[in-house]
Amino acid sequence: MDSKIVSFKDYVVEDVLLGVPGITSRAMFGGYGIYQDGFVFGLIVSDHELFFKVGDSNRGDYEKAGSHPFVYEQGNHKATTMNYWKVPDEVMENKEEIRIWVKKAVEVSKKAKKK
Repeated sequence: MDSKIVSFKDYVVEDVLLGVPGITSRAMFGGYGIYQDGFVFGLIVSDHELFFKVGDSNRGDYEKAGSHPFVYEQGNHKATTMNYWKVPDEVMENKEEIRIWVKKAVEVSKKAKKK
């Protein structure tokens, strides 16, 4: 795994999400999945971008912040827009705000798993 992605994952888990209970990470697809109590709610796919799970209940927060969705592109396959949007830098730097965004993303993940 690229050491820059590992360093960014460590920063996210050990600094940005410090104090948020139940946070774990797991290597996947050349990046990391970020979990709370077993529910995946975040993705790290590069050394500088954190994406959270988005649904109807929280999409407006990301749109208002000027964020964008993660688009998965691999080889000759068609680009696929995922239900994960980039967490704005100003949210990542605000301990109170990040907790709210984590909670909303985990709720979306839980709802999606029930379907």
